[in-house]
Amino acid sequence: MTETETYVRLQKFLSSVGIASRRAAEKMISEGRVRVNGKVILEMGKKIHPVTDRVEVDNLPVSIPLSKHYFLLYKPRGYLSTVKDPFGRPTVMDLFPSQLKKGLFPVGRLDLDTEGLLIMTSDGELAYYLTHPRYKIPKTYHAWVQGIPAENELHQLRQGFSAGNETFLPARVKILATGTNPVKAKLELVITEGKKRQIKHMCKAVNHPVLFLKRISLAFLNLAGLKPGKYRSLKNDEIKKLYSIVKK
Repeated sequence: MTETETYVRLQKFLSSVGIASRRAAEKMISEGRVRVNGKVILEMGKKIHPVTDRVEVDNLPVSIPLSKHYFLLYKPRGYLSTVKDPFGRPTVMDLFPSQLKKGLFPVGRLDLDTEGLLIMTSDGELAYYLTHPRYKIPKTYHAWVQGIPAENELHQLRQGFSAGNETFLPARVKILATGTNPVKAKLELVITEGKKRQIKHMCKAVNHPVLFLKRISLAFLNLAGLKPGKYRSLKNDEIKKLYSIVKK
């Protein structure tokens, strides 16, 4: 049901917004439980406008569910991955126009100084699937770290380990490049967990603190064609594919 739809039968409207099946909606109407603009409706063929007419069932208003939105954002550094910040700092919501913000929220979090791929949606079900460790959604990061990890340190990351009160599952790790001034290495890490500041904690635990961090992909999605601060809508087949991954 969209705001551009014209008049529809009352029982169809009640069914489309999830109040009841069409047959059950007809029963509600016949029992005098449905009002339109304050008037009890007993007529089965009554047509209403889903936006301009006020519909009530058992004296409770019925509204059209919000459309679900799905965006892939290239989060820049300097923005918080939250809907609101009590201290007035920039958030990822500031990167969207007002007409798209209603119901929108980030799926998971990237730190203030971390950039990269972030899903923004109003679909709570998909957000749950993508962030719950049970579904093992792979997330790929590129990290510049201090020093160059030795093979035994890379092995530790690949095997999984405990550090303090935290336990980290095995990660896929490889060195992509090295640099000097200071001595550093660029790592590619793939994880299926989503613990707070996980990559930073893992690298620090093997004595190679993160200097720069970027998430480059989530599942099959990547940042191709996007610049920092820009976003695009997810395609219908991408949304379906995400659901197919978590509902295997």
